[in-house]
Amino acid sequence: MINKQILLKSRPTGWPTSDNFEVAETAVPQPGDGEMLLQTIYMSVDPYMRGRMNDMKSYVPPFQIGEPCQAGIVAKVVSSNGGPYEEGTYLTGMGLWANYMVTTGEGFQPVQAGLAPLSYYLGILGMPGMTAYVGLKGVAELKEGEQLFVSAASGAVGQVVGQIGKNMGCHVAGSAGSDDKIAYLKDELGFDAAFNYKTDDVFKAVKAANPNGIDVYFENVGGPVLEAVISNLNFNSRVALCGMISLYNATLEDMPAGPRNMALLVGRSVRMQGFIVSNYPDLCKEWIGVGAGWLKEGKLKYRESIAEGIENAPQAFIDMLQGKNFGKQVVRLADD
Repeated sequence: MINKQILLKSRPTGWPTSDNFEVAETAVPQPGDGEMLLQTIYMSVDPYMRGRMNDMKSYVPPFQIGEPCQAGIVAKVVSSNGGPYEEGTYLTGMGLWANYMVTTGEGFQPVQAGLAPLSYYLGILGMPGMTAYVGLKGVAELKEGEQLFVSAASGAVGQVVGQIGKNMGCHVAGSAGSDDKIAYLKDELGFDAAFNYKTDDVFKAVKAANPNGIDVYFENVGGPVLEAVISNLNFNSRVALCGMISLYNATLEDMPAGPRNMALLVGRSVRMQGFIVSNYPDLCKEWIGVGAGWLKEGKLKYRESIAEGIENAPQAFIDMLQGKNFGKQVVRLADD
C-alpha cells in the first residue's frame, strides 16, 4: 500500500498557494513496540494552520519545510503492536496530513461511533465546538439574556457560538460573507439578525443588528468589523478574541491600521481577552457532554464542507482561508 502525505514545500508570503505544498508517496509505516497504525478517515483544516506555516514563535511550533503538515484527525486503528487501543477503534487527536501514521496513542482519545457523524469530532464535538464553549463560558462569561454578536458566524466556530447564545436566551447577531450564509444563520440557526459584511455598510449593519448594544463579542475576523463592534459595545461588556482571519495573510507592508476607537474600551470598562482553547481542559471535556446532549435534543445544527481525498487538502485549506467553505471544512480520506 502507498501512503500519501502533504508536505510543506515552502513558506508562503501573503496568501498560500498550491506551490507551497507537495504530495509525497511513501510506504505505509509499520508500528513498533507499543505503537499502532492509524488510517485517517477525516482530517481538519483550520485558520490557525496559516500561522504555523510561518517560521515564528507561537503557542504551537511551526510546520517544518519538507515534513508533513499536522492537523486534527479522526482515524481508525488498523493494527496494534501492543498499543493502547484495539484494532477497529476510532480515535481523534493531532495527526498528520497523511493517509496513514503510527503513534503510541499519546494525545489521542477514543470516540464513540454512532453518537454523531465521525467528522463532527473535528467540528461541533471537537476543537471548534470546544472553542465556542470556552470563549463564551470561560472567557466572556456570557449570561442568560445578554446581547451577543459573533463575526464569521457561519463558520466552524461561529455557528456554534450563535446557537449556544440562543440556547441561553440571548439576542444573537452575526456577520458572514454571502447571502446564502446569512439566510442559513437566520432561517436555520435562529439568529435574531445577520448581515453580509461584503455588501453591507459594516458600521451601519453592526448597529442595526444590535439595537441594544453588545454585551459579548466573539471575535473571529478583526479589521473593520472589530472597529464597528467597539463603537457598539455596552458598559462592562466582554470581548473574547478567538482569531482575526482578515489579518492572517497580510504582510507587514499591507497590514491595516488597528481600530481607531480603542479608547472607548477604557470609558466603557470593556474587558478584551485572547484565549487558547487547550488552556481550558475542564471546559473542553464539559462541552462534549453538553454538545452531545444538545445534538440529541435537536438544539444544535451543524453544517460542513467536505473535500474528498488527501490530494485536495491544500486547496481545501486555501479555500477555507478565502471563505469559500460553508461551515466546518474537513477532508475525507477514507470511508467510515
